[in-house]
Amino acid sequence: MDYKQFTSADKEAFDRDGYVILKKFFSAEEVEAIYGTSRNDNIISQKSFDFNDSKGMRTKLALWYTPQDDVYGMYSRCQRMVRAVEMILGGTVAHYHSKLMQKEPKVGGAWEWHQDYGYWYNNGFLFPDMVSVMLALTSATVENGCLQVLKGSHKMGRIEHGITGQQVGASMEKVNEALKRMELVYVELEPGDTLFFHCNVLHRSEANLSEHSRWSLISAYNLVSNRSYKDEPASHYTPVSMVSDEAILQVKTQGIAASADFLTPEVDNKFKETITQ
Repeated sequence: MDYKQFTSADKEAFDRDGYVILKKFFSAEEVEAIYGTSRNDNIISQKSFDFNDSKGMRTKLALWYTPQDDVYGMYSRCQRMVRAVEMILGGTVAHYHSKLMQKEPKVGGAWEWHQDYGYWYNNGFLFPDMVSVMLALTSATVENGCLQVLKGSHKMGRIEHGITGQQVGASMEKVNEALKRMELVYVELEPGDTLFFHCNVLHRSEANLSEHSRWSLISAYNLVSNRSYKDEPASHYTPVSMVSDEAILQVKTQGIAASADFLTPEVDNKFKETITQ
């Protein structure tokens, strides 16, 4: 099977805008395998936790560090993903973490304006050599709270962040000025569409007030040389063990192991500085 690949033109768009969308980067069959597995994955369900916005609405998510041999790990480790991230970051890459975002109808909460590096800088990463990749498992629309990005805002560099409710949000003084000068883009996606975005691009999302779920699988990557000086999991400097592009369909419905290194907010005091979207 011929899989879509990240190209030099995609890299040029990423460098210019701070993000790029690859339509149907993953096939309908692959999305069905990942989404179907996640909906019925008891471990994911047990390890997911609620994260509230400023109005008390909640998004459910599960986050883990080291990619396994399950269907989610095959997504994070497949050749087209790793090669794309290597092209973006310009070297050998590590998987920092992955998270399954579960924004359910009528209750899925909003996320404040922020940069991922606004969190990760304080986790000991000195350089913004980091990128996130979001796969839409369901349709992402304006109605169900799709991601919003400020086009080109990665060129502002890291800006100040502070606590907003249970979230870490960007300085609204800077955000409001950026909104006057930069294009606000609603990232509407269909299942299989994939968003690559720079760790300094400003983004947010509204609550899901629709009748439809918005689920996505997000993997964050780090340049191996950008090792944190703090006590971060070893995944962030361990080169990704790449697998073939066929791997997702080869494991199909294999869910995550209970022994995976999940983030657990009850025992991890820094969980607020780790999660976004």
